[in-house]
Amino acid sequence: MSALPTTHPFARFTGPQGAPTTLCRADALRSMPRDLAAGSADVVVTSPPYNLDAAYGEYDDARPSQEYLRWIGRVGRCVARVLAESGSFFVNLGGPPSDPGWPWEVARAAGRPFVLQNVIHWVKSIAIEKASTGRTSGLDRDIAVGHYKPVNSHRYLNSAHEYIFHFTHRGDVELERLAIGVPYQDRSNATRWGAGRSGLRCRGNTWFLPYPTIQHRSSDRPHPTAFPPELPERCLRLHGVGRIRLAVDPFVGIGGSAIAALRVGVPFVGYDIDATYLTETARLLERAGAVRTGETPDLAAPVDRGAPRARERMGNRGRRVEGRPTPGLAA
Repeated sequence: MSALPTTHPFARFTGPQGAPTTLCRADALRSMPRDLAAGSADVVVTSPPYNLDAAYGEYDDARPSQEYLRWIGRVGRCVARVLAESGSFFVNLGGPPSDPGWPWEVARAAGRPFVLQNVIHWVKSIAIEKASTGRTSGLDRDIAVGHYKPVNSHRYLNSAHEYIFHFTHRGDVELERLAIGVPYQDRSNATRWGAGRSGLRCRGNTWFLPYPTIQHRSSDRPHPTAFPPELPERCLRLHGVGRIRLAVDPFVGIGGSAIAALRVGVPFVGYDIDATYLTETARLLERAGAVRTGETPDLAAPVDRGAPRARERMGNRGRRVEGRPTPGLAA
């Protein structure tokens, strides 16, 4: 079995650094095990549906809770099979303000075959008081930066962060922490500590990454839950770009992880069942400098999802979800 998919791809590209990118319109749970050799992926980085009734085009994001957790457990087992022994599985998860434990339930289900090695907090918006930053910060006033989706509630705070759970097979994968390092705030620390000779320190497990400002969501970000490419790019760099033979995203959406792999120059395979999202990913890859080398003639062909079954919409996991984010972003 080869490292790259045998599934007829939606589109193939070659990046500016020569690395191949393959997009497949397929159900990853069915296609990944037959496409990818066991242990062939060094990094899997993804943001699966959260089961919060997001308005996807081809996916029902409102399953009963236990059905969804069984499904995400299958995702974890599928990833475990294709992930190399020294590989990293980064999974981005969020939840509603009224159920802050939900991302952890999902992480437990997806992560059963693994050891949880790191928990990273993706901060989308933050308010910083000048007085708390010290004299070397250069701030001359209090600031509030980034975007969040405001919630319609008087009981819950606006949700300005999500999680990235970093799983590995045994919890012993060495990381290139300084590949995403930050300069020492106090330059004297760089000489005081032997590990500071490079002038950089570990960024830590709190990553501030705001969404870029957009004018029209339907054209600028036509996906209900996309993450910015900088998020998976940090994950790839943290694992160590030189050790990545193949990166994979089972839920590529509009291609944040594909763009990240293109930027760092590693081979990439992304799966999605939605042709509209894959078409947008292909457009973004070409805009980023990728050269298209082939695609499926019939882009509207049906996706192989296995035997059909009836599915009743049960609302949002059968629970009330108060404090659901309202449309749009607030600065």
